[in-house]
Amino acid sequence: MSQLSGSLAPSVSVNERLFVALDYPDADSALALAEKLAPLGVSFKVGMQLFYAEGMPVVRKLQGYGKTVFVDLKLHDIPNTVAGAVDSLVRQGVDFLNVHTQGGPDMMEAAVQAARKAASAIGKPAPKLIAVTLLTSLSEKHLREFLFAEGVSVSEYVQHMALQAKKCGMDGVVCSAQEAAVIREECGPDFLLVTPGIRPAGADEQDQSRVITPAQALQNGSSYLVVGRPITGAADPLASAQSIVAEMRGALG
Repeated sequence: MSQLSGSLAPSVSVNERLFVALDYPDADSALALAEKLAPLGVSFKVGMQLFYAEGMPVVRKLQGYGKTVFVDLKLHDIPNTVAGAVDSLVRQGVDFLNVHTQGGPDMMEAAVQAARKAASAIGKPAPKLIAVTLLTSLSEKHLREFLFAEGVSVSEYVQHMALQAKKCGMDGVVCSAQEAAVIREECGPDFLLVTPGIRPAGADEQDQSRVITPAQALQNGSSYLVVGRPITGAADPLASAQSIVAEMRGALG
């Protein structure tokens, strides 16, 4: 395994390090794809569109495949509200979820405490709690639009937010693989780096600004990769996912 790729439990296979983003408007479509991919043993990501349409029932059905399900809601509100949301999600069985770093340190700390307390109450291990640094659709131009000072780069901003997340007790961050290497160096081998914006060589970048290939992402230090449309929009989703997993395995040695 690459020294940069993060320390994951030996039980986490290369296949499970691929989160397939099930960005569908209904459970039937998401579950149909999950069934096709089940033989490969990948993990799944449930984002806002699917979760707001179907809620926890679809998460539980996906968990029935025995894989990790990442509930990607990017919680961002006052500390008490986010703590309550995290408590509800963990008590319902969510074990991989995220918040947004822009909610601030108090909010992140409240989320961590709520996650640990809820997990203890139901007798389960603490969930993996991940913080979003900067959406992969955003670039340095957008930092200027947010009124950040000239000279503050995306890499500097993301690195700062990742360090804040670690100090608050988060298990890792969502970040572009273009910033993964510096975050890995600063935050250590056990800090999880979840990377969206992954596009196999030759794929359309679509609405992502900071994209990278699966092999490059792992070589830069990513722990988990998130891939959506290159798989869900493929004529043969299983073959596409198999190709990505093969590239990941080659990069990890």
